[in-house]
Amino acid sequence: MLTLATAATLSMAAPAGAQTQASMNAQAAQDLRRADAALNAQWKRTYAQMKQRDARGGAGGFGYAAATLASQRAWLQFRDKQCVIEGGEFAGGSLQAMTRAQCLTRLTQERTAQLRNMMWTR
Repeated sequence: MLTLATAATLSMAAPAGAQTQASMNAQAAQDLRRADAALNAQWKRTYAQMKQRDARGGAGGFGYAAATLASQRAWLQFRDKQCVIEGGEFAGGSLQAMTRAQCLTRLTQERTAQLRNMMWTR
């Protein structure tokens, strides 16, 4: 009997053209690499802007760069642990790696959007 989460994972799990679990795992890993590259690029832009804000001195000593770095470090810990939990639904099974990779991709894409939204100007 499939749980709702399992059914949702299975429906998301089969990328176009992926026929085997190994090919679906490979596609999930490739998606994660793309998401991670986008995150790293956005991180560089956002962190640079935070350092510029601090340098302008209008932050009243807030420390945007330090706060952003602490936030990113905490988020990385959250993401990695959360995705171990999500992948754990299929512990020891063939879906575990793919489910974990899909979780990492989803949360990484969400964080990339968060970092992009932090780039406001004033």
